[in-house]
Amino acid sequence: MASLRGFRLEDLLAEVHRRQLCSTKPSQNIVLIGPPGSGKGTQAPRIRDELCLCHLSTGDMLRDAVEAGTELGKKAKAIMDRGELVPDELVIGLIDNASKSPECDRGLLLDGFPRTDVQAAKLDNMLKEKGTTIHKAIEFKVNDDILIERVEGRRVHPPSGRTYHVKFNPPKVDMIDDVTGEALIQRKDDNAEVLKRRMTAYHNQTAPILQYYQQRSILQSIDAMQKIGQVTQQLDEILYKSIV
Repeated sequence: MASLRGFRLEDLLAEVHRRQLCSTKPSQNIVLIGPPGSGKGTQAPRIRDELCLCHLSTGDMLRDAVEAGTELGKKAKAIMDRGELVPDELVIGLIDNASKSPECDRGLLLDGFPRTDVQAAKLDNMLKEKGTTIHKAIEFKVNDDILIERVEGRRVHPPSGRTYHVKFNPPKVDMIDDVTGEALIQRKDDNAEVLKRRMTAYHNQTAPILQYYQQRSILQSIDAMQKIGQVTQQLDEILYKSIV
């Protein structure tokens, strides 16, 4: 058992309290759907913490693989640098392996996957083998013309996944994470040129999964162009509905 020396008692008690609260909330598997800059990265860490779900962001997972120089990372790097979608076979295994972690027992929060209706069907098959399914698919609706400003101003704290924006949601200290005091980064692919290619891919390949989940009667949409607090309110109304 890992030593608890160095942990503050109040932090440990707060974590126990958080997990107790999580146990009173519905276990569920959730898919977040939306273009780059739609706000998924801002909301996902909050949803993860409040519902004690396992947040699987394929973008972050692939970036980690690239940084680690794994075989998967090397294959994905050139594709990601061009702003194109990573092929299914490089992603399915990543999700499957990650979902076996104990922290995923209460459910998955998927951000950036599935990106196509084919991936959605493969995800369903994978979850069916585990005796579960996707319970909710949430679309973040944003007009294309405001996404460039959102993406170019985005700053990220890689260890936690917390995101900021230099204009709409700035950190208390420039380029410093509010919680840890660690440095924020601007991702290399957060620029207008890459965004335009990613938006083309999103509309051509990802949008059809909206119909896929609509046919299953689990798709709900939110207006992600509102202020963060209003987006949060819309999400909570969906998240805390009972699962049929």
